[in-house]
Amino acid sequence: MLNALAERAHLAKAKGSKLRGDVSSLTRKISSLKLPHMEKLEDIPLRLDLGEIKKKLHLNRTGGWDLGEALLETARAAIRPRAVYKVCYVEERVEDSVIIDGICFRSRVLRKNLEEVGRVFAYVVTIGKELEERASSCEDLLEKYFFDSIGNVALVKARKYLEDQLRSRFALDGVSFMSPGSLGDWPIEEQRPLFSLFEGGEATIGVRLSESLLMIPIKSVSGIYFPTEITFYSCQLCPRERCEGRKASFDKKLVREYGIGVTEGLSMDVPYV
Repeated sequence: MLNALAERAHLAKAKGSKLRGDVSSLTRKISSLKLPHMEKLEDIPLRLDLGEIKKKLHLNRTGGWDLGEALLETARAAIRPRAVYKVCYVEERVEDSVIIDGICFRSRVLRKNLEEVGRVFAYVVTIGKELEERASSCEDLLEKYFFDSIGNVALVKARKYLEDQLRSRFALDGVSFMSPGSLGDWPIEEQRPLFSLFEGGEATIGVRLSESLLMIPIKSVSGIYFPTEITFYSCQLCPRERCEGRKASFDKKLVREYGIGVTEGLSMDVPYV
């Protein structure tokens, strides 16, 4: 029944604005069905390639190959990649906000990205606290840096695994994602409404929000995946220079299309995701 209603909603949307009322009604019906639509992924398989880690740590230029290999083996034993995602539905759109499963998210960029979208996927991904604890116990600053960089690589791979699972399970050709704090337009304060979608489900993978709205463990990411024909990167709206995690060039034309200012496009969060 859920799939049938979702299909009807998408067909109605395609017929134009005169059927918006039908779409909203169908969306509310879908959201009211209290069917299980949250799933946890445990023991996510990760392949941490030594060559990739060496490149990330610049070991090809600085040496330290033996040290890098030894630390990678230690890191592998400490990484516990897990994820939780929830299938959610867009219920309403206003000028600079969007309502998802009854929760209001304030972002002009997110609202524009979800203009023609009915179903989205809220997520939280973590590699656990063990690697973080191992790094904290190190007195050598270089080893701390190595562990931190390896953790970043592992976290990106864990999120990519979730993305691949979503593509496969829900027959998605293209997807993009946004994360609270990735842009000034969608600040870190939006973590609260995002986490409220999970109704405590994030705790099942050991993630919580601190008072400052940072995720604990630190090596965790959250956000919303949504289907797209053209891949969207928050980087395209961020003018920040010398960003190690940049995935796409800054696009002034796109900034104008989204109707945001320079400060609203600045990346406010960790850039590696």
